[in-house]
Amino acid sequence: MRVLRAIVAARCTEGIPALVVGGTLIWMAAAGVRSAASDDAPFYANTFGKLPSVAAMTDIGRALFFDASMSASAKVACATCHDPRHAFGPSNDSPVQRGGSDGRRFGLRAVPSLMYAQNIPPFTEHYFDDEGDDSVDQGPAGGRTWDGRAQSAHDQARLPLFSPFEMANASAAAVVTRVQRAGYAAQFRDTFGDTVFDDKALAFKAVLMALETFQQSPTEFYPYGSKYDAWLRHETSLSSDELRGLAAFNDPAKGNCARCHPSAMRKGVFPQFTDFGYAAIGAPRNLGLPANSDPSYYDLGLCGPLRTDLADKKEYCGLFRTPSLRNVATRRVFFHNGVLHRLEDVVRFYAERDSRPQKWYSRGANGATLKFDDLPMRYQGNVEPLAPLDRHAGDSPALSEADIKDIVAFLNTLTDGYEPRQAR
Repeated sequence: MRVLRAIVAARCTEGIPALVVGGTLIWMAAAGVRSAASDDAPFYANTFGKLPSVAAMTDIGRALFFDASMSASAKVACATCHDPRHAFGPSNDSPVQRGGSDGRRFGLRAVPSLMYAQNIPPFTEHYFDDEGDDSVDQGPAGGRTWDGRAQSAHDQARLPLFSPFEMANASAAAVVTRVQRAGYAAQFRDTFGDTVFDDKALAFKAVLMALETFQQSPTEFYPYGSKYDAWLRHETSLSSDELRGLAAFNDPAKGNCARCHPSAMRKGVFPQFTDFGYAAIGAPRNLGLPANSDPSYYDLGLCGPLRTDLADKKEYCGLFRTPSLRNVATRRVFFHNGVLHRLEDVVRFYAERDSRPQKWYSRGANGATLKFDDLPMRYQGNVEPLAPLDRHAGDSPALSEADIKDIVAFLNTLTDGYEPRQAR
């Protein structure tokens, strides 16, 4: 956000207006600039034949998002895996979704929600939170996807278009050709200029900007419409179990959840329920994941296999970005590998990972529990050691069953769509 503010301030000082939506720079109007997308102009500079409005780009972005013909198989749209009826996450309980050129190839990771991503900063190895104590280096943080390899919303939109597990397009030109044949092609030209399709690179830039702008739509992607938000606005009350759950969620000696999923408002800003950071939770290996049929395969998050630029940073192996917990109760798969399917079990795993590892992990040939069985031994020192993940086998869990039930009750208050006037 600091970098974004600096860019906007500089451009406005030069007399060039800039538009920011949801913390994302959508475009910088550049008088007289009509260069091709391949020129040196910044991505957000307006290089189109006309100045596109946010409303028009949102409409085009929505059409693109729901268009299965955008994929090589003509079976996979963005909305296929990011269903708006399920908080823009998957609609089923499969740990991974299918895509590819035939629509049948399995992905490698559970599909995350696209909601509440508007304030995710670009990836950095040294994150200083400018809304809190800016003297503390939090370490790796930010970026889109589980491993942060997409630096912005338009970079994130680009990934599935070419992923062999998702939409599997062979090139940007192939994407543009599909858009040019779509029923909204005339609307696309009306938004970005009559000649936009004459330059494939420029048209592809328009595709990414439209998808990015749509995904910055507040009413759809970050409405802050949960019961908890209403409670923060003093519009409703939380029940006794929800209040107990919030207390246990925040308590460093119990859930300690707020350490990575901050729950409090800061400077009038509603909480995102993520610190944007990375952690190795030690999730159990999901033997139902097709990729895991190869016993030598491991998903190491920040250091591979999908992200390659940090492969030599062994201290990052096993780390995945902390997701927002907003709308978490609507999900049917949890963790990067989709190994758990019930929210109660996720909370219970945090409570019992170290005190009852035999309950969560597989066993070796000798019957011994293989703790952290989805992470090679040489990286297991990266696993999160702080409460409640600080117990030893046989210890009492940090959370009781009553605590777990209460925390789940609280997490249900983070689901959007709450109507305070219906409360009794």
